[in-house]
Amino acid sequence: MYHRTLLIFCPVLIAGILAGGCAGTRHRVQIEVAPPSSTPPEARLYIAGNLPSLGDWRPDGKGMKRAADSLWTFAFTVPHDQRIEFKITLGTWRDQAIYEPGVIPANIAFTCVGDTSIRLRPISWGLADSSSGGITGVVRYHPNLAGEGLRYKRDLIVWLPPSYEREPSKRYPVLYMHDGQNVFDPRTSFTGYDWHVDETADSLIWAGAMREIIIVAITNSPDRVPEYSDTPLGRSYADFVVHRVKPMIDSTYRTLPGPENTGVMGSSMGGLISFLFAWWYPDVFGQAACLSSAFLFDDGKILRQVESYSGTRKPIRVYTDCGGVDLDAQLLPGHRAMVALLQAKGYREGTDLCSFEDPAATHNERAWAARVWRPVEFMFGTLPAGACGNTAR
Repeated sequence: MYHRTLLIFCPVLIAGILAGGCAGTRHRVQIEVAPPSSTPPEARLYIAGNLPSLGDWRPDGKGMKRAADSLWTFAFTVPHDQRIEFKITLGTWRDQAIYEPGVIPANIAFTCVGDTSIRLRPISWGLADSSSGGITGVVRYHPNLAGEGLRYKRDLIVWLPPSYEREPSKRYPVLYMHDGQNVFDPRTSFTGYDWHVDETADSLIWAGAMREIIIVAITNSPDRVPEYSDTPLGRSYADFVVHRVKPMIDSTYRTLPGPENTGVMGSSMGGLISFLFAWWYPDVFGQAACLSSAFLFDDGKILRQVESYSGTRKPIRVYTDCGGVDLDAQLLPGHRAMVALLQAKGYREGTDLCSFEDPAATHNERAWAARVWRPVEFMFGTLPAGACGNTAR
């Protein structure tokens, strides 16, 4: 039996954690939140995190218990060495806990090695930064699409390039993106900070650095993890996009439907499923961008599949990158293993493969927004110098 004190240092707060060893393989985690005085008296506090017991990242996932007027609590148990990430909200991402003025908080994250108590003192609720603005350009919405084998409907947000409405005879490549609520709009984004894909594409198009494209953002569901991996739900999700979403987009909008003009992009589990889309359907998705990807998920199943593949080289182009801080540091070996495997299969850096590492980058929308110009230039760029996103920005 032992006792020790751990401190979590992250960009937005310092959380005190008291951790004590205990017998057995499960540990108890106690979260205590002392809300700021500005909290409405009728408000209810929620915890939203990366486990079913934490609501699977729904902002109103799990309600906390009011222990007193100035204290809310939530307790749960997890296996030894379980990675835990969470945020505190008032039920929406617009009302998440803020710990430092002007700073959107990162996830509170740690690995549980003993019974743990965390005490948090937010200074306010709501988004600390509105610099991400609204949506740049024209978007159209297609809500409540159902797919065979999927338990949840989802929405599409379609971003149209600058010339779309004034050049009625022109057709455009298409980029499909996962976690669609995080792509364009800070009001719906998980962290209140979106990917800025609309601003980035608009700027690169006007600069002549990339082709005009249509971007289709597909919102996620509570089944995000199994849908974004090689599971029956993942296969159903892929089938839904290939046989329901893409035909609808191609019939509704003026697209260039061939695989050479069709890309897919995502981060984390979204990066994994983006690669799987191209690997499973190279005749549909000729390009995949995989940011901070969970290639090690399910004991590296996709890495084993690529390694054991003995067929002809699939006609796809792959962008893959990773940061080096927090969760991205854990994902970095998977990124490097995938790059090595693709190179061994004949994919050439700067031609049909582009890999990038940012040692200072962490695992969130702000980090992906900062480098999203790299994959979009690689997939749809017009300048030779940007073939692998190596131009300075």
